[in-house]
Amino acid sequence: MAEWCGSPGRRRPQASETQYSKLRQHLIDGRFPPGSMLLETTLSAQYGVSRTPMREALGRLAQDGMIERLSRGFRVRARTPEEIIDIYDARIALESTCAGLAAVRHTDFDMARLSHLVDERRRATDPHVFAKLNNSWHDALRSAGHNPTITELLVRLDVLLEIYRSKSKQPAADRSVDDHDAILTAIRDRDADAAEILMRDHLRHMRDRRIANLLDMRG
Repeated sequence: MAEWCGSPGRRRPQASETQYSKLRQHLIDGRFPPGSMLLETTLSAQYGVSRTPMREALGRLAQDGMIERLSRGFRVRARTPEEIIDIYDARIALESTCAGLAAVRHTDFDMARLSHLVDERRRATDPHVFAKLNNSWHDALRSAGHNPTITELLVRLDVLLEIYRSKSKQPAADRSVDDHDAILTAIRDRDADAAEILMRDHLRHMRDRRIANLLDMRG
C-alpha cells in the first residue's frame, strides 16, 4: 500500500509539468485567444487528465502572467497597448545592455553561432520559420553577453509577449535579418556603444510591429 500511494506522488509532478508545457504552447499557438475563459473542469475533460495536474498547470501559467485568476476559473490575459509598451521598455533596457556585454565578452564560439544564424536566416525561404530563426539569434546574443541574471529576466519577459505574436498565415516581411547583421558587426568590432544603440532601435521596431498586431487582433 505504501508503494502504491507513493507512486502517484512521484508521477504527479511529471503530469503537471507535461500539462503545463502543453497548455502553455497552446496559448502561444493561439488556441485560447486573449480574453478566453479557462475552467479547470472543462479543460480536464478536454485534455483527458485529472483535475490536479490541470489545477497546478493553470496556477503556474497565472504566475507566469499568461493568464489571470478570477473568482471562478481563469482568463487569458488581454493586455492593453500600454502594457505591451511597458514590457518592451524593460526588454529594451535589458537586451540592449546584453548586446553591449556581448561586444565585450563574446567568445569565438559565440561569434560563430551568431554568424551562422544570420546566414541561415538569409538563406531561409519559408516565411513561417523566420520567427523561429530570429528567436534563436536573440537567444544566442543573450548567451554571448554571459550574464545569466539578465538572460533569466528576459526569458520571463518573452513569456509575457509570446502570446501576442502575429498568427497570420502570410507573415509580413521584416528587416530583422539586416538589423541582426548590423548588431553582429558592432559586436565583432567590440563596439559596445554601437551594439547597444542598434539593439535599442531594433527592439523599438519590433515593439511597434507588436502594437500594430495587437490593434489588428482587436479590430
